[in-house]
Amino acid sequence: MLLTQLLADHPEAIVDIVHHTPLWVGGVLAALLTLGASALRPRALPLGRLLAMPLVMAGLALWGVQSAFGASGRLVELLALWAAGYGAALALGAQLRPPAGTRYDAATRRFQLPGSGVPMLLILAVFLMKYGVGVQLAMEPRLALDAGFAFAVTALYGLLSGLFAARGLRVLRLARQTV
Repeated sequence: MLLTQLLADHPEAIVDIVHHTPLWVGGVLAALLTLGASALRPRALPLGRLLAMPLVMAGLALWGVQSAFGASGRLVELLALWAAGYGAALALGAQLRPPAGTRYDAATRRFQLPGSGVPMLLILAVFLMKYGVGVQLAMEPRLALDAGFAFAVTALYGLLSGLFAARGLRVLRLARQTV
């Protein structure tokens, strides 16, 4: 039974699922929520901090692919699919303008970013997807060998990671324009 079907039929099952979740998962969620919450208000970031979120989220997505499907015998194909999804989202997203109010201050070498809920939504999407896939595979381990499931999950991981990177790239272009 799929996790979504289980929760639709038995919403009380979420209590058992959360109860059996390792404590460290809550720590990862807390750290990611803190990172996402920092994006809700205007802030000034140096280059390293600007690049940190896309790198962390790409790492989380790649960890998701490897931990879920590493033993499937398809890891090379799946990583290529992740890279294709990442590249597609990056190429499409990079065509957009930086968020309104975004500036680069060459004197301080910092990016001035307006507050936005988009990073929080992307963070939650990646985390909930990783968590949901983990729960689903714990309930139905054979799904890790299902090519359709593996390809769909991996493509979504790649697309979400690419969207994060595209946001960073759009902002990073501001620094190049001031040189």
